[in-house]
Amino acid sequence: MSKGILFVMSGPSGTGKGTICDELLKRYDIFLSVSTTTREIRKGETEGVTYNYTTVANFERMIKNDEMLEYAKYGNNYYGTPQKTVREMIDSGKNVLLEIEPQGAMQVKKIFTDAILMFIVPPSMAELKKRLTERGRENEEQIEERLTAARWEFGEAVKYNKVFINDDLDECVEAVISYMNEKTSERNFLNKLLKEEY
Repeated sequence: MSKGILFVMSGPSGTGKGTICDELLKRYDIFLSVSTTTREIRKGETEGVTYNYTTVANFERMIKNDEMLEYAKYGNNYYGTPQKTVREMIDSGKNVLLEIEPQGAMQVKKIFTDAILMFIVPPSMAELKKRLTERGRENEEQIEERLTAARWEFGEAVKYNKVFINDDLDECVEAVISYMNEKTSERNFLNKLLKEEY
């Protein structure tokens, strides 16, 4: 049986990567790995869907036991991806999708050297600011922090396999699916060649 492919999606806050991942789950046969965090669950979030919530002590135990594929600490909270489920899914032939930050993506690439990294960008900085403002989650100072962080992330995008401009959501989702199909076909063909007699 051929192994599945690990796809990684990143992009600054406000680029629509979460919405794109939601659409991929509806339109594409892929397993979305849910991240683990030590932060408190927020209103409207669901255990096992938004995140898997755990304690700092348990998260640090997982780090110590080399159970995390990638992790980072923001403020006082850890965020990361446990290895076990990802490896099980890939070994069973299922494609897996991770929605993570660039720091985590680079950690994943060291372990899964054949992972396919995809980066989502807005059509412009002005559009990104507009989206962040319109969603109404942050004040002006926080939006400026998001935009500063976005500039750093755009610099990291050159390390990814493919960059997608999310100007029109439907078109972007279709472009991502087309690219994932192409990569899956390539991988399957290479696996076939490796097994052929001559």
